[in-house]
Amino acid sequence: MGAAAANAGDGPDESFELRSLQESFEKDKRYKASEEEMLDFYKQMLLIRRFEEKAGQLYGLGFIGGFCHLYIGQEAVAVGLQSALNGDKDSVITGYRDHGHMLAYGIDPKVIMAELTGREAGISRGKGGSMHMFSTEHRFYGGHGIVGAQVPLGAGLAFSHKYNEDGGICLTYFGDGAANQGQVYETFNMASLWNLPIVFVVENNQYAMGTSVKRSSAETHFYRRGTAFRIPGIAVNGMDVLEVHQAGKIAIDHVRGGNGPVLLELNTYRYRGHSMSDPAKYRTREEVQGVREKRDPIEGLKADLMKAGVEEDKLKEIDKAIRATVNDAADFAENSPEPEPSELYTDVVVEKY
Repeated sequence: MGAAAANAGDGPDESFELRSLQESFEKDKRYKASEEEMLDFYKQMLLIRRFEEKAGQLYGLGFIGGFCHLYIGQEAVAVGLQSALNGDKDSVITGYRDHGHMLAYGIDPKVIMAELTGREAGISRGKGGSMHMFSTEHRFYGGHGIVGAQVPLGAGLAFSHKYNEDGGICLTYFGDGAANQGQVYETFNMASLWNLPIVFVVENNQYAMGTSVKRSSAETHFYRRGTAFRIPGIAVNGMDVLEVHQAGKIAIDHVRGGNGPVLLELNTYRYRGHSMSDPAKYRTREEVQGVREKRDPIEGLKADLMKAGVEEDKLKEIDKAIRATVNDAADFAENSPEPEPSELYTDVVVEKY
């Protein structure tokens, strides 16, 4: 008997089925939400959309400096997934396109806008800006400017959940560009080896910084990327909040049940450039307009609500109220003081563990 044959049965269960979660998801892909739940999803996505539009305006007026990555078009991802979490014990970590995730977690728009404008009232005291927001109160651990760096940190958060036996899981977001980072695969290996309670989420918005997936990735089906590490994956329409929520529930239940990591690929689309300084000349206006007209996550849910009997006038009132909330946040930010110079020397090191 050869060495390979002799060792064939020494490893993990060879009957392991990587496609099992995808098959389970395919049987029932859309969450059967009540009217109240759909309205809640609609309000959250619309808040992100209006907030980001306002942030874009303030950037153009010079109130926001540095980098600013807007989440317009990707709203269904953050809202669908984070509404499936247990906010009392689960943790979240993401990259630098983070405003939408914070809003989906229920964090006050005023302190987010104040952070964008570098004000003392900001959630990171005006010193983090667009890319570095943080809230231990909400178990939101950033906001990270280094591409892919949040992925191993997410494994650390998951290890903490497992070590403390608190029943929590970590939702770790990264993009299609970061998906080719070596540290991502080191993390996949460690998370699978240690059976960590983590859901890896690829927000595939098709273009990374400006290079299409087809030009940058040999394997364009990112949900398959965990196969070598025995991590099951699910491919999801990231423009449908009800589908996202359903996939999130399946993945989170699997992980919380002690079955190890899951890899979700959320196929989504950003309407704006990679950042506010990106003219996005690598795609046509017709392409962007086509997605807006046929796949917009907010308009899609609006159609579902109207089919359920919700009057359009009610939806208009919701939009009006959200615009007022966002305007209040902008006014609050513009009228808040900048940090004192002495703040340069605070929060440099962690003072309390």
